Amino acid sequence: MTKKKHNLINKDTVVVKFVGDSGDGMQFTGTLFSDTAALAGNDLATFPDFPAEIRAPQNTVAGVSGFQVHMGSEKIYTTGDLVDVLVTMNPASLKANLKWAKKGATIITDTDAFDEKAIEKAGYKVNPLEDGSLETYNLIKAPITLLTKESLKDLGIDNKTAERSKNMFTLGILYFLFNRDVKASNKYFDQKFKKDPKLAEINKVVLQAGYNYAETVEAIESVIQVSPAKMEKGRYRNITGNVATAWGLLAASEKSGRPLFLGSYPITPATEILMELAKHKSLGAKVFQAEDEIAGICSAIGASYTGSLACTTTSGPGLSLKSEAIGLAVMTELPLVIVDVQRGGPSTGLPTKSEQSDLMQALFGRNGECPVIVIAASTSENCFYYAYEAAKLSMEHMTPCILLTDGYLGFGSTLFRIPKMTDMPAIKPPIAKSNDKDYKPYKRDPETLVRQWAIPGTEGLRHRIGGLEKENITGTVSMDPVNHQIMTDLRADKIEKIADFIPLQDVYGETEGDVLVVSWGGTFGAVRSAIEISQQEGKKISHAHFHHIMPLPKNTGDLLSKFRKILVCELNSGQFVQYLKIKQPATNYYQFNKVQGLPFMINELTNKFNQLLEEK
Repeated sequence: MTKKKHNLINKDTVVVKFVGDSGDGMQFTGTLFSDTAALAGNDLATFPDFPAEIRAPQNTVAGVSGFQVHMGSEKIYTTGDLVDVLVTMNPASLKANLKWAKKGATIITDTDAFDEKAIEKAGYKVNPLEDGSLETYNLIKAPITLLTKESLKDLGIDNKTAERSKNMFTLGILYFLFNRDVKASNKYFDQKFKKDPKLAEINKVVLQAGYNYAETVEAIESVIQVSPAKMEKGRYRNITGNVATAWGLLAASEKSGRPLFLGSYPITPATEILMELAKHKSLGAKVFQAEDEIAGICSAIGASYTGSLACTTTSGPGLSLKSEAIGLAVMTELPLVIVDVQRGGPSTGLPTKSEQSDLMQALFGRNGECPVIVIAASTSENCFYYAYEAAKLSMEHMTPCILLTDGYLGFGSTLFRIPKMTDMPAIKPPIAKSNDKDYKPYKRDPETLVRQWAIPGTEGLRHRIGGLEKENITGTVSMDPVNHQIMTDLRADKIEKIADFIPLQDVYGETEGDVLVVSWGGTFGAVRSAIEISQQEGKKISHAHFHHIMPLPKNTGDLLSKFRKILVCELNSGQFVQYLKIKQPATNYYQFNKVQGLPFMINELTNKFNQLLEEK
């Protein structure tokens, strides 16, 4: 074949999704593609879509694995709704994901995977590549497996190894389609496989073969150009929310001077936080993989008692198991960061899917009057900053803090501008000084109601705390009803006073008007994108995204009172709106809820906005 000339099409944003069987390497392929986009200067957001079923049968819809990349020359808030380019490695992946492809989208398929047995297992009666059902798409049918084997025949590679490399052939096609250079990936292969140069050579050869094929195939008439985005100067990293959370905790440890301890039990989708922190022993991090959720949090409480920045990580099912121990941390008034990476529920639910259904559990899911700080991250990037803030608030106010993220944020990635530690806010734990003759375990600062943190072994600060109710100030065990009332009120008042130390709630758009859209947590990107579209159309609509939930920002009531309708959008059945009704009673609340293990789509949000704006 000879090379042909291609038209160059400029696009502001493009959504690409790689889908195939669990063993087809779609996560790896998508990661390399997104890293190349980042190196080209594009802003981006990614999301890996794992099968919920463990070891689902090959070539079945249940076993489809995917990786979606939204890249652009402008600010990217979400991983995208419908996709512009869909790479499908087998019939099942086409069956499961065709509904996400735009009409006219480019679909790249491996025709070698479309044999009769695979077509039948996917639920097709006839071959979808030949029945005309895809005629509205730009279909690129390529014998990817065969061409991969042919590209490696001079290297003497066995068929099984060659077949495992076919994902690099598709990546080569994508690099040509988006006018990307293969050099960055080749450099990565040399680093990753430096102990086995032959593996590096295999990947490089197949990647180039895919690139060369795309250069000659008739179905590709145009090359897509996505220009670099305008971003603040600095050092950037394509980072997942779970890694960002781990880094935020490490930064808080350094800034506060308190050693970091993580006591956790592995649970999807939070396990990667434990894994990331385990890599950083050189920074003083101590990581304990406990035998269960209860042991994980109890070990963290013990570490907090000894003066560590103590953390535990989990998801919804694990948070319920930790509830009594959270009460112990509240009673002892010790700092403790609990990271809940939410997933679909109830029970063990949908481990790889995302929801916001743990909010009520985080706020109220403990026995007795047991208030804690509750905050929520909103992007994969700012998981770093809210993990840092969770640690700061918890240590400075001597109480547990629950940080809510979710699977969408934890597994997804965005570009993260690495900050300087000198720019991070100070963290000043209230550590008691040695030989303080006036020290008492529950003697409090009159302004903040915070007790001092007495590190065991500090001279003159011998004390006892525990799970039984203690007498105010002295800390001796007390069964006095009046004292219990005093201590209950003090713990609640201490949490409410934290509102003096968090930012006021801001509004995107006009500060009064027809409709205020309220969101929290990982819904930020989709809601903000929909709001921008509506505002550009001249609609009177504003957006308030909440990061601080317990306590709410001090201006919440005043802010909400200035809008005729308040629409609360969340990925549950209405937990935040019910909480707002408790804290800020009103009759003008409206709900938009989704519980499908999927994020909001921008068009379904804008449709809801329009409906509410049009109603009298």
